[in-house]
Amino acid sequence: MATKKRTTGRSKVSKSAPRAKRGAGKREGRVRRRTSETNIDVSVDLDGGGSYSIDTGIPFFDHMLETLSRHSFIDMKISATGDLEVDDHHTVEDVGIAIGQAVAQALGDKGGIARFGHAEVPLDEALVAATVDLSGRPFLVYNLKVRHHRVGSFEVELVNDFMQALMNAVGMNLHLNMRYGRNPHHIIEAAFKAVAKALSQACAKESRVKGVPSTKGSLSG
Repeated sequence: MATKKRTTGRSKVSKSAPRAKRGAGKREGRVRRRTSETNIDVSVDLDGGGSYSIDTGIPFFDHMLETLSRHSFIDMKISATGDLEVDDHHTVEDVGIAIGQAVAQALGDKGGIARFGHAEVPLDEALVAATVDLSGRPFLVYNLKVRHHRVGSFEVELVNDFMQALMNAVGMNLHLNMRYGRNPHHIIEAAFKAVAKALSQACAKESRVKGVPSTKGSLSG
């Protein structure tokens, strides 16, 4: 199958979804990240409907971020430029950091949240499970075994780098376990969808939770 030539130009992806009703307290986060390698702006709304505007210059990555937004119901606006002439690593990692920081900002002290989330998502022959704990203690268990090195021009190992950056910046436990799968696109997309669904559950407000859902009274680590 023919593949499109890789360019360093920016792609523009935007999509709207119905917004969820929310209470008086807005759970929103905004981050601007500026380095010699990347220039990134991210905003999130945890109580949105999964609307997104994504522009990183990396088409497959944009597609995965669309998936993360839509299936987590977190509205996301992401604009990123980076040194793609070097490779995609700096942009992918720094976008993960910025999204994680924005989500952490939106969560605040995490009062009233469910805290935990788990989802198993299929995509044709692939099945991937994600488990999240917004504990404030970052830890990643990454068990995606993808035989291919690339999906199109996108390096598969960058998925690990993104999840590592996201997990550290949010301050969460994240366990990713591939049950089975063959197609690398399917495996990666199932992973992003599973993370999205698990994160949605963990960030959700739980009416039975009074204060912070922890016996030690804090989820700051």
